[in-house]
Amino acid sequence: MSSRLVRLLSLPPGDWVRLVARVQEAELAPKPEFGIQFGAGGDTEAGELESMGTSDPSRAINIAWRFVDMGVERMMIESEGITENVRQWRTDVIQAILRELPMDKVMFEAAEPKVFNWYIREFGVDVNLFVDHS
Repeated sequence: MSSRLVRLLSLPPGDWVRLVARVQEAELAPKPEFGIQFGAGGDTEAGELESMGTSDPSRAINIAWRFVDMGVERMMIESEGITENVRQWRTDVIQAILRELPMDKVMFEAAEPKVFNWYIREFGVDVNLFVDHS
């Protein structure tokens, strides 16, 4: 049995925009995923993530607007650093994203039932969520 190695690919914004354009040229629907916590994985401890720091939410919002302008249908917001592997949820980040971006263009990762329930209570049934069915 072979082991699988997963790598995180980080691209400068200009390269990311060009990659999304290439995906669109191939008549595929890109769904870029981004967040405020670089290099996080679902099993990373909150303390370790805190020591790495998070990026300013405006950075994610700015690249998201570039994708919206390109016609990207939906973008995934990674939960690490926001509601996953944190001591306290960063609801300020969620609020900033939804204040600045059209709600129908973003999808939030909701890795746990309590997170899913919170999004529905706060934003109603029209909020787009990615929920792991397991």
